[in-house]
Amino acid sequence: MGMGEVGFTPGTRARQLSGLSDLIYEAATSDAHAEVFSVPVGEDWERIAAGEFATSVTAAAKGLVAAGVGEGDRVLLVAGNHQEWVQFAFAVWAARAVLVPVSPSASAERLAHVVRQTRPATALVESDRAARVVSGLQREIPDLGRVWRLESGLAEIVSLGAYMDASAVRFRRDEVSSEDAAVVLYPMSTVSRWMRGVVLSHGALLSAAAGLVDRMWPRLAKLEEGRASALLDAPLSEIQGVASLVGCVVGRVRVGVVAPGTLLRRVARFRPTVLVCDAGLLESVYERERDRARSTGWDSLGTFNASVDVAVQFDRAPKKGAWRRLSRSMYDWSFAKVREVFGNRVHLAVCWGGGLSERMDGFFAGVGVPVMQVFGTAEAAGVFVANAVGDRVPGTVGRALPGRDVWVSPEGEAFVRGGGVFSGYWGEGDSSRSAFREGWLATGVAVEVVAEGVFRVVGRLRAQSALMEVPGRFVALEHPGADEEVVGEGDAVFAEEAAGVVAPTAALPLGEQSVESVDRVEPAVEGPSDAELVAEFEARLRAHPLISQVLVIVEGRPFASALVTLVRDQLEYWRLVNGRPLSMAPEEIAGDRDLLREVQGLVYEANRSVPRHLAVRSFHVLAEEFTVQSGLVHPSGQLRREAVLRAFSEEIDGLYRVRRDSESSG
Repeated sequence: MGMGEVGFTPGTRARQLSGLSDLIYEAATSDAHAEVFSVPVGEDWERIAAGEFATSVTAAAKGLVAAGVGEGDRVLLVAGNHQEWVQFAFAVWAARAVLVPVSPSASAERLAHVVRQTRPATALVESDRAARVVSGLQREIPDLGRVWRLESGLAEIVSLGAYMDASAVRFRRDEVSSEDAAVVLYPMSTVSRWMRGVVLSHGALLSAAAGLVDRMWPRLAKLEEGRASALLDAPLSEIQGVASLVGCVVGRVRVGVVAPGTLLRRVARFRPTVLVCDAGLLESVYERERDRARSTGWDSLGTFNASVDVAVQFDRAPKKGAWRRLSRSMYDWSFAKVREVFGNRVHLAVCWGGGLSERMDGFFAGVGVPVMQVFGTAEAAGVFVANAVGDRVPGTVGRALPGRDVWVSPEGEAFVRGGGVFSGYWGEGDSSRSAFREGWLATGVAVEVVAEGVFRVVGRLRAQSALMEVPGRFVALEHPGADEEVVGEGDAVFAEEAAGVVAPTAALPLGEQSVESVDRVEPAVEGPSDAELVAEFEARLRAHPLISQVLVIVEGRPFASALVTLVRDQLEYWRLVNGRPLSMAPEEIAGDRDLLREVQGLVYEANRSVPRHLAVRSFHVLAEEFTVQSGLVHPSGQLRREAVLRAFSEEIDGLYRVRRDSESSG
């Protein structure tokens, strides 16, 4: 049946499949010439047909089988967004193995932790650094076989299985069960140095994708067959990327993958009909158009603001009468500019993660880019609530998907049960059980019910440290193993810009949170020296993917403080995952309250391992890393501590001023 036949729902068939690779082979059987993927070739795009892609997946899967990858074996993939990532992933699933995707920018300690936990049978990696880390663990982990490099590895893998008949893969595929593990995901943004692998089955990912496609199908069905296309820049190593990829394949939407943060640069040539994005991207487009209007004069800005009001009112109106259509047409020249940013063919926008305000939601719908906000967590296969075509409530994430129940606790936390819920954390039975309450998954997400069965996300609970983010307020921070509950007041914790600190909210005093938690830790009579403890403290913080360098300051100061630099690529990744605008400068991201709370959680945990006099009570976050060229780093990579102390003396002094001001105001 064609794309345009509303009676046909791809989600219905997807729920009946056993494995993810069946999606590819069914598409090839149905129409081998149907275009399923697009690959960037310079500035242009080359399309790949379903039959061609299925053949390439089979070739890679045969190579994995020939390399000794058994059913249920884990296969590590450390790479960015590439078409080879997609091909390799489906090959792993076709071979009935389990994909373990990791970002290529993950720290060495993080990558080693994932390898030690999952004990993969083989690995495909993109960078020299990842290759060194993974290869260095082969002696420790006898299960770990070949480690291939991405640029030549796929060709080598394919050549290994060239002699093998395709039936070897078919037999594996026939044995796949919907309950089989498909991926083990290690979410990137976490305040704990110990990452948990979220295990998602084939059935969970198919169920989540099917539910989402069914919600969007009334709109997708209006497209001519073969015209549905989407450009993905969500990281494929994260749940947003995996869920988006599977959802597009289920919905027969042709997919092109690009590096995170590059969608707007590639969208003009690709011209998607389905926009897959986050709230930050939409907000950045709005801000850019508003700034463009402001730069040409206040009259232009006034006209732009009037056009926004008309678009929002048009979207809110239950009936689009002739007068409203006429009013809207008067500003279509302005709306056309917004549509052109996305290639002028967008038929539907799927906004992952929610977070788009009611006004922004209404503006884009009024412009002609209807937005369907959706939300989910890694443990819920990426999505459990979504707006629906014909049942969209602007500014919300909609209703629960079919087959899922959502319950909101008296504290406002969303609990989920039904299809798509994960099967547990890899190798952590106790943690897996503690994620559920009487069969309900505790999502750690604070929501509010704005209408019957319609939800709006208002905050997030971070699982490892139970740090709840509520707009405008810093609430209970209750840490595992702590006997007491600690409460920080927002005004005391976050210094104002006028206080004289370069990054206003980056100088963040930890208050008695840090000190009280280590009061019970007596200095050891014999044991590591202070220098060794400080070095271990710094190493703990550096294990987090966001953090590049750490310098703890103790000597000659009333208490310990720290300078922290961030990995530039991860800073951009954090912006993307957390829905911040593209226009947000690195310095602004480094001062973002949510990011600082994440660093605060890391510092808090590290403080538990040191005596009182070494507990860091305040820290300053810098967006730029210390470099050899600046004279702050030795060629070996070690910091020139005295040089750093001199270069950032003002910021360091500011840490102690903020601390004193905070104490005196209390």
